Amino acid sequence: MQRKCMLHNYYKLRKDNLLLIFTRNPELGKCKTRLAAVIGDESALEIYEFLLARTAEITKDLKADKAVFYSKTVVDQDLWDSRDYYKKQQEGQDLGERMLNAFKWGFEQGYQKILIIGSDLYDLSSKDLDEAFETLDNNSFVVGPASDGGYYLLGMKKLKKELFQDKPWGKESVLEDTLYDLQDETVHLLEVRNDVDRYEDIKDIDVFQKFLKKTHDQ
Repeated sequence: MQRKCMLHNYYKLRKDNLLLIFTRNPELGKCKTRLAAVIGDESALEIYEFLLARTAEITKDLKADKAVFYSKTVVDQDLWDSRDYYKKQQEGQDLGERMLNAFKWGFEQGYQKILIIGSDLYDLSSKDLDEAFETLDNNSFVVGPASDGGYYLLGMKKLKKELFQDKPWGKESVLEDTLYDLQDETVHLLEVRNDVDRYEDIKDIDVFQKFLKKTHDQ
């Protein structure tokens, strides 16, 4: 199958492995709202921009193609270098439909192994991503459980639409429901990681104290 590439993207799709990165356009008052309720909109935005930069750092040199899916508007000049990342806009009414459409697009390009991650994890590493791709050699699916009952990573070699349907996105049962859908499949579970959504997720982590201190000083 010939891989398609839109002309306005500098990045050329070329490998068998694809990493999908879901990101929210960083706008004041519109990101990390649960965190912002405690520390304020400005500090929440700064933390999210910090997490975006962290995600770019750990994925830039990954030996896979990478596609950033923006929540609202594709931005040409930002931290996602068009020479390293293909850029698209998310499509769908809810998170499940948007992820499903992203995976569909990836498989339509001819990719054999596809992972999806968000952009709100500090303790995710490039090693974790390498491991996830490697485990798909012997498994059809890979899941990275999040400590809040969701997942921070999902990977597959074949599209399974049920994973994206009838899920209470943002609730603590998402991981359990997803694993139920995968009970007849070969699945590898990665280590549990902590995604950043609430104040409790960062209040005891040193790297975030500079943002929290600014809040306390105001």
